[in-house]
Amino acid sequence: MGYRYQNDENMDASTNRIMVWGAILFAAFVLAFPLYRFVEPAARSEARARQQASLEAEGMDLFSLNCTACHGANGEGGVGPALNSKQFLQAVTDKQAELFISVGVPGSAMGAYSQDFGGPLTSEQIRALAAYLRSLEKDAPDVPNWRNPLG
Repeated sequence: MGYRYQNDENMDASTNRIMVWGAILFAAFVLAFPLYRFVEPAARSEARARQQASLEAEGMDLFSLNCTACHGANGEGGVGPALNSKQFLQAVTDKQAELFISVGVPGSAMGAYSQDFGGPLTSEQIRALAAYLRSLEKDAPDVPNWRNPLG
């Protein structure tokens, strides 16, 4: 004698409710995904812009604390090269600027600023300094003698 299936109306009704809610949720996700794909790029772009602005602001503070004695209050140069010059900023990449700040410039007064090389700054602070220097590019003056602005 085999098992005989008994129809349980309460169980069927509960299963049908769960299936209907599952279908509704599935449809909601199907409809929401294109909306998410439309909105998300703009949200990411805004977040990147806020992060960049934050890095530049931190870099400006770090520059005034660590760099103005040699490079001037606005990067116009002094004992050190003019870092806000069009020529310098067009010639150097962000990674190169980070490297100069990190390890220094051999044969010059520019020492290493990275903690990895005995300096006081973290890699994130060095990125912030490079971001600040890059932010100077749009208004950078023409300084052909940027390497030695005093002489």
